[in-house]
Amino acid sequence: MELFDVALFDNDFYKMIFRFGINISFLTLIIRYLYYKNARNKEYFFTYYMIGVIVFFLCFTLKKFELDLGMALGLFAIFGILRYRTNSIEIKEMTYLFVIIGVSVINSLANKKMSYAEILTANSVVVIALYLTEWFWTLKHLVSKVVIYEVIENIKPENYDLLKADLEERIGVEIQQINIGDVDFLKDTAEITIRYENGNS
Repeated sequence: MELFDVALFDNDFYKMIFRFGINISFLTLIIRYLYYKNARNKEYFFTYYMIGVIVFFLCFTLKKFELDLGMALGLFAIFGILRYRTNSIEIKEMTYLFVIIGVSVINSLANKKMSYAEILTANSVVVIALYLTEWFWTLKHLVSKVVIYEVIENIKPENYDLLKADLEERIGVEIQQINIGDVDFLKDTAEITIRYENGNS
């Protein structure tokens, strides 16, 4: 049956639902049980899920038009360089974004030449690789925390020691790393990400 020369239903619907189930399952493993468990950052939780879902359906839909390899790689590159102008994205969050996009593209664009066993293996390898690298990272027991800092003079590179000493005195931990984020000169505040050993908290 057709409506306005468009089929109301075809067998690809079942394929789409099955592959979406695979995709959302592996996205949940990556986002909820790997990223969020270690980062405890809800800011990207919604973003990663929605990008994964949209990329999957976009690529699955575009596959109907029999795009060539160059076009597919072009679309992948466009999403790969995606950035939000409101906030800078740290390397780890950008890496997870790239992983989410890559997994969704794999699950949606795989054709008949690629079996479901290969698709599941590819997804599993990505999850295992993330788990191993996250496990290696947590061996350092580093905790990340974002603080709003008001002594604007101390964020200058030459005042790094003053900034570190001031933050350590206020928070009561030995800080291993400091990253300066957004700076608001109107309010004389800066968003600073600090990393410290979990054992000190």
